[in-house]
Amino acid sequence: MVESIPLETAKQLIEAAEEKADEIDNPMVITVANSEGNLIAQHRMDGGWLASVSISRNKAYTSAALEMPTHELAEPSEPGNSLYGLQTTDDDQIVIFGGGYPLERDGEVVGAIGVSGGAVSQDREVAEAGVERWNELIKEEAATADD
Repeated sequence: MVESIPLETAKQLIEAAEEKADEIDNPMVITVANSEGNLIAQHRMDGGWLASVSISRNKAYTSAALEMPTHELAEPSEPGNSLYGLQTTDDDQIVIFGGGYPLERDGEVVGAIGVSGGAVSQDREVAEAGVERWNELIKEEAATADD
Protein backbone atom coordinates (compact mmCIF):
# COMPACT_ATOMS: atom_id res chain seq x y z
CA MET A 1 0.00 0.00 0.00
CA VAL A 2 1.25 3.47 -0.87
CA GLU A 3 1.75 5.81 2.06
CA SER A 4 -0.57 8.83 2.14
CA ILE A 5 0.49 12.45 2.34
CA PRO A 6 0.47 13.71 5.95
CA LEU A 7 -1.70 16.73 6.76
CA GLU A 8 1.35 18.83 7.65
CA THR A 9 2.83 18.17 4.21
CA ALA A 10 -0.48 18.99 2.54
CA LYS A 11 -0.49 22.32 4.41
CA GLN A 12 3.00 23.11 3.08
CA LEU A 13 1.86 22.45 -0.49
CA ILE A 14 -1.18 24.66 0.01
CA GLU A 15 1.01 27.38 1.48
CA ALA A 16 3.35 27.32 -1.54
CA ALA A 17 0.39 27.45 -3.92
CA GLU A 18 -1.23 30.27 -1.96
CA GLU A 19 1.99 32.29 -2.12
CA LYS A 20 1.91 31.97 -5.93
CA ALA A 21 -1.78 32.93 -6.01
CA ASP A 22 -0.96 36.03 -3.94
CA GLU A 23 1.93 36.83 -6.27
CA ILE A 24 -0.38 36.82 -9.32
CA ASP A 25 -3.13 38.56 -7.29
CA ASN A 26 -5.78 35.89 -7.86
CA PRO A 27 -7.55 34.20 -4.93
CA MET A 28 -7.81 30.45 -5.40
CA VAL A 29 -9.14 27.31 -3.80
CA ILE A 30 -6.38 24.75 -3.32
CA THR A 31 -7.01 21.07 -2.58
CA VAL A 32 -4.64 18.22 -1.70
CA ALA A 33 -5.97 14.67 -1.98
CA ASN A 34 -4.56 11.23 -1.25
CA SER A 35 -3.75 8.59 -3.88
CA GLU A 36 -7.43 7.59 -4.06
CA GLY A 37 -8.53 11.18 -4.63
CA ASN A 38 -9.95 11.63 -1.14
CA LEU A 39 -9.56 14.99 0.57
CA ILE A 40 -6.58 15.58 2.86
CA ALA A 41 -6.80 19.38 3.03
CA GLN A 42 -8.48 22.25 1.24
CA HIS A 43 -8.05 26.01 1.54
CA ARG A 44 -10.28 28.72 0.10
CA MET A 45 -8.47 32.03 0.01
CA ASP A 46 -10.40 35.17 0.87
CA GLY A 47 -12.28 36.10 -2.30
CA GLY A 48 -11.96 32.61 -3.80
CA TRP A 49 -15.03 31.57 -5.77
CA LEU A 50 -17.47 29.20 -4.09
CA ALA A 51 -17.71 27.11 -7.28
CA SER A 52 -13.95 26.57 -7.08
CA VAL A 53 -14.35 24.51 -3.91
CA SER A 54 -15.79 21.54 -5.80
CA ILE A 55 -13.81 22.21 -8.99
CA SER A 56 -10.44 22.15 -7.19
CA ARG A 57 -11.41 19.01 -5.31
CA ASN A 58 -12.49 17.34 -8.54
CA LYS A 59 -9.24 18.34 -10.24
CA ALA A 60 -7.28 16.67 -7.43
CA TYR A 61 -9.56 13.63 -7.64
CA THR A 62 -9.13 13.38 -11.42
CA SER A 63 -5.33 13.62 -11.22
CA ALA A 64 -5.17 10.95 -8.54
CA ALA A 65 -7.72 8.64 -10.18
CA LEU A 66 -6.19 8.85 -13.66
CA GLU A 67 -2.59 9.42 -12.50
CA MET A 68 -2.06 12.36 -14.84
CA PRO A 69 -2.37 16.14 -15.02
CA THR A 70 -5.89 17.26 -15.87
CA HIS A 71 -4.79 19.43 -18.80
CA GLU A 72 -3.64 16.29 -20.61
CA LEU A 73 -7.31 15.21 -20.84
CA ALA A 74 -8.48 18.22 -22.87
CA GLU A 75 -7.61 17.01 -26.37
CA PRO A 76 -8.49 13.31 -25.95
CA SER A 77 -11.95 14.30 -24.66
CA GLU A 78 -12.84 16.57 -27.60
CA PRO A 79 -15.70 15.45 -29.86
CA GLY A 80 -14.55 12.66 -32.14
CA ASN A 81 -11.63 11.65 -29.93
CA SER A 82 -11.34 8.46 -27.89
CA LEU A 83 -12.26 9.96 -24.51
CA TYR A 84 -15.13 12.16 -25.69
CA GLY A 85 -17.65 12.49 -22.86
CA LEU A 86 -15.14 11.53 -20.16
CA GLN A 87 -16.16 14.51 -18.01
CA THR A 88 -19.70 13.13 -17.74
CA THR A 89 -18.51 9.92 -16.06
CA ASP A 90 -17.57 9.00 -12.50
CA ASP A 91 -20.44 10.98 -10.94
CA ASP A 92 -19.32 14.07 -12.89
CA GLN A 93 -16.11 14.28 -10.86
CA ILE A 94 -13.75 14.15 -13.84
CA VAL A 95 -12.25 17.50 -14.89
CA ILE A 96 -10.73 17.81 -18.36
CA PHE A 97 -8.99 21.17 -18.10
CA GLY A 98 -5.83 22.27 -16.32
CA GLY A 99 -5.13 22.79 -12.66
CA GLY A 100 -4.82 19.25 -11.31
CA TYR A 101 -1.53 17.37 -10.91
CA PRO A 102 -0.56 14.02 -9.42
CA LEU A 103 2.05 13.96 -6.66
CA GLU A 104 4.55 11.13 -6.98
CA ARG A 105 7.08 9.46 -4.72
CA ASP A 106 9.38 6.74 -6.10
CA GLY A 107 7.31 6.52 -9.28
CA GLU A 108 4.04 5.96 -7.41
CA VAL A 109 1.15 8.44 -7.27
CA VAL A 110 0.68 9.17 -3.56
CA GLY A 111 -1.69 12.10 -3.93
CA ALA A 112 -2.72 15.06 -6.04
CA ILE A 113 -3.19 18.80 -5.96
CA GLY A 114 -6.06 20.67 -7.57
CA VAL A 115 -6.43 24.43 -7.96
CA SER A 116 -9.34 26.51 -9.20
CA GLY A 117 -10.24 30.18 -9.23
CA GLY A 118 -8.61 31.79 -12.22
CA ALA A 119 -7.97 31.25 -15.89
CA VAL A 120 -6.73 27.73 -16.60
CA SER A 121 -3.19 29.05 -17.09
CA GLN A 122 -3.36 30.68 -13.63
CA ASP A 123 -4.76 27.53 -12.04
CA ARG A 124 -1.90 25.55 -13.55
CA GLU A 125 0.72 28.07 -12.42
CA VAL A 126 -0.55 28.01 -8.84
CA ALA A 127 -0.85 24.20 -8.76
CA GLU A 128 2.66 23.88 -10.19
CA ALA A 129 3.97 25.91 -7.23
CA GLY A 130 2.50 23.22 -4.96
CA VAL A 131 4.06 20.47 -7.08
CA GLU A 132 7.44 22.24 -6.93
CA ARG A 133 7.21 22.34 -3.13
CA TRP A 134 6.30 18.63 -3.12
CA ASN A 135 9.39 17.82 -5.19
CA GLU A 136 11.57 19.88 -2.83
CA LEU A 137 10.19 17.98 0.17
CA ILE A 138 10.86 14.62 -1.54
CA LYS A 139 14.48 15.68 -2.24
CA GLU A 140 14.92 16.83 1.37
CA GLU A 141 13.47 13.52 2.59
CA ALA A 142 15.87 11.56 0.36
CA ALA A 143 18.86 13.64 1.50
CA THR A 144 17.95 13.03 5.14
CA ALA A 145 17.61 9.30 4.51
CA ASP A 146 21.08 9.23 2.90
CA ASP A 147 22.74 10.83 5.94
